[in-house]
Parts: sequence; C-alpha cells; structure tokens
Amino acid sequence: MTTNPAHTALWPAPLASGAVDATVQVPGSKSVTNRALVLAALAAEPGWLRRPLRSRDTLLMAGALRALGVGIEEGVGPDGSGEAWRVIPAVLQGPATVDVGNAGTVMRFLPPVAALADGPIRFDGDPRSYERPLHGVIDALRALGARIDDKNRGALPLTVHGGGALDGGPVEIDASSSSQFVSALLLSAPRFNQGVEVRHTGSTLPSMPHIRMTVDMLRAVGAQVDTPESGGEANVWRVTPGALLGRDITIEPDLSNAQPFLAAALITGGTVTIPDWPAHTTQPGDALRDIFTQMGGACELTERGLEFTGSGTVHGIDVDLSEVGELTPGIAAVAALADGPSTLRGVAHLRLHETDRLAALTKEINELGGDVTETADGLHIRPRRLHGGIFHTYDDHRMATAGAIIGLAVEGVQIENVATTAKTLPDFPDMWTAMLGTDRS
Repeated sequence: MTTNPAHTALWPAPLASGAVDATVQVPGSKSVTNRALVLAALAAEPGWLRRPLRSRDTLLMAGALRALGVGIEEGVGPDGSGEAWRVIPAVLQGPATVDVGNAGTVMRFLPPVAALADGPIRFDGDPRSYERPLHGVIDALRALGARIDDKNRGALPLTVHGGGALDGGPVEIDASSSSQFVSALLLSAPRFNQGVEVRHTGSTLPSMPHIRMTVDMLRAVGAQVDTPESGGEANVWRVTPGALLGRDITIEPDLSNAQPFLAAALITGGTVTIPDWPAHTTQPGDALRDIFTQMGGACELTERGLEFTGSGTVHGIDVDLSEVGELTPGIAAVAALADGPSTLRGVAHLRLHETDRLAALTKEINELGGDVTETADGLHIRPRRLHGGIFHTYDDHRMATAGAIIGLAVEGVQIENVATTAKTLPDFPDMWTAMLGTDRS
C-alpha cells in the first residue's frame, strides 16, 4: 500500500494577526446525515436528504448502502434548492463488501442493517478500525438471532450472514464504551420482526445527546419509540416494529464542526457568525454556546445565525464532558491558551475513539511546551507559554482542528496530515484561511 503524500505533509497553521470577523457556513452534520441515510434506506418509500454532508464518513455510508442494493442519487432537490440526495430503498442483497474506513457510525450502524439483507456482508476498514470496540453490536445481534463471523475478536473485520430478516426482541448490552451501540440497534429495529428492547447494563453511558438524536429521527419517520425520557424504564429503549416513512429531511449544520471557528473568535477577541444554527437540536455541539461562554465569550442567536464574540481573555474551566465528549479536543486546545487551569472530566471513553484522544492531546500539547496530565476520566491542563512544533493528528480529524486552534496564538505550529479533516469537514484548510482573511493558495 502506498502512502498518500497528504498524510505526511506538514501544514503551517496560520497565526491570527488580529481579531477575526467572519461568517462561516458550516457543512451539514455527519451524525444527522448518516442516521438519515440508514433510515431512508430502510423506509417503505423513497425519500430526500437536503444539504447532506459530503465527507469521507458520509460517502462511506452511502457507498456501503449502495453495495447492499440501495439507490442513492446525488443531485439537486425537487424544488431546485441546492444539493440533495434521493434515497430509493430496495431489497437488501449480498454478497457484498462494506468499507467502513474509520467511521464509527458505519462500522456500528450497518451490521444490524446487514442482518436484514439476504446473503453474506463482509465489513472491513482502516487498520485503526480493527482496534475500535464492536462487541456491543456483535453480541447484541447474535442474541437477537443474527449469524456473525468475527473470529471471536469483537471487532473488525467480520462477516454478517444476513438471513433476510431478524427476530429482534429484548437484549442487554453494555454501551459504556460507545452510545453508538444503542443507536445502531434502534435505527434498524422497526424492521425487526419483534422490534427491539435495548437494556443498557453498564455503569456509564456517554454521549446521550446522540441517542436522543437517534430517537428523534426515528420518530420523525414514523417509528414508535419508548425511552427513559418519555416515562419508560431507566436505561431501556423500546422500538415497535413497523414501516418507516420516506421523508424530505433537511440536514442541520454540524455544530461540533463549528467549534474551531467559534474558538477562533474566543481566542482572538473577534466575532464569528455561524448561519442556520438551530434554535432546538439534539446535537452535542450546541453545548459550545454555554461552554465557550464560561471560557470568556458571549453569544447570541439571531436571524443571521449564532453570533459568537470573544472578549480577548480565555478562562480555564472545570467541566464534565461525558455527554459531549467529541468537543474535548477543541476545548483542550482552548484551555491550553487560557489564563488559568482547566479540568475536563467524564471522557474516559475517548481512549477508544479515532485514536486515544486523551493520550494524543497530552503528548501533542506537551510537546509544544504545555503542561497536560491525564486523569482517570479526562485531562488536567495548566496553561504555559507554548512554542512552535509539529502537531501530530493520528488520522483523527478533531486532533487536526485542535492543532489549528493552538496555531492561531502560537507561531510555528505545523499540522501533520491536515487532510484527515476531510472525514467530517471537507475543505477545512481553505475555510480556516478564509476566516482569517489570508490567502495561502
């Protein structure tokens, strides 16, 4: 296998010359796009996805569903209002091979779909994907009647021997390492003969907003879902079997991907506006409004979108990020530039993400002169004067954007493999330099 030159190239992170003042149009949410694709593929009729995210993870999801026989036509929406994908459900068929890349949503959401296909579906991906936990999905599917060959690894690569249907019913799982285990079962459950009753048995459950997102999207396409929030048992979700409707869904902007741009306003004492920020959403990124305000900024939701302004001073923070763990790298980067120490808690599960994010953040910030220590469930960050150097990304998009945030205030930071941002945020380098008003082409 040849090495992609983009993976070894160093990108000089631009230094901010003053307060930023920009409007940044953030592309659609990966989490919403990939859930919408699965639900549309399992629907009883065609549907539309408007303003979907085109990134590595979403194109992997679309490619995987096409491999199973689903029609996904990329073009313009029915009223000519911009890019849209028309999803045409089909009888799911094997044999097929699914490339998951290193996308957690693809490797976890699609094995239940594959169990509904007729024939063997092989799942494979990047080397790092072999290290990411899948046991919660594999064990649950076996308990629900699926036949899976994973050589007892509890991880990729694996083959799901689809039987055209799945019994479903009650199942217990430990989703402490990823809320995606729960979402994966819920998304396909309306097509299971008995639906599903998922009971989480672990002591913790990270990223609850993502489960609420799954439930809200299921209900929007006609599924009946009982949840702890709707009066059901704690840590139990029930989905009734039934047909899903083909809908016309507009994808929200990815609020977590707005993080580096909001951080730029916070660090430089400038203003950044993110158009189309929803007034109500289940996206974890919405927590940035509160977190970055605590760290020294101010925000207002207007007709233009979310307007965020920094004061020029960044404060440390003590915060539990268990529900919004994906925001940790960007918050750590800002905290490294703060006027006092920070403690980020509740994110032990980040050791199992695209990389071990806690170890990676500690190593990379410290190699720039920082003082970061790992705790049992997070990071303690004591700000120090930082210097330039190479910031490694470990094929992790959020590590790359974290390095860019630090580079705003620290001269000479070079990001290794900034191209990894294409996982969820295509064109990040160009968006970043455009925000700063610099031309680095």
